[in-house]
Amino acid sequence: MRRSFLLFFLPLVVFAASFIAPAQAGTTTTRATNVGRVAAPTDAQIDATIRAKLAKSKIGKDGFRFKVARGVVTWEGNTSVIQHKGAATRMAKTAGAVQVVNNIQISADAKAKAAAHLKKAAVEE
Repeated sequence: MRRSFLLFFLPLVVFAASFIAPAQAGTTTTRATNVGRVAAPTDAQIDATIRAKLAKSKIGKDGFRFKVARGVVTWEGNTSVIQHKGAATRMAKTAGAVQVVNNIQISADAKAKAAAHLKKAAVEE
């Protein structure tokens, strides 16, 4: 009985202990991925990546503003293209953001245009 107890619970304890390792000074924050553990990018790295992506992207012309704090990217601005709001969120996530707060406002014209497309799609079915 004791042997079966050790065979079952010892690997479980070792596995659990690997997740409870104490943080050491000077180490980088890590985030689990499908491949293993990867160092999380710093706020400065996330900021630089987003700026580079905005320079190459169509949404860069919208003049969106963003700030990065503790891995959280907060977007501000206005757009007349609904898809640009989602593109901004995806851009921040692929830059390494742990969370995105998207406060981009969509114009009334863009909302009306999207609603018209939805009505047209519903009628054609």
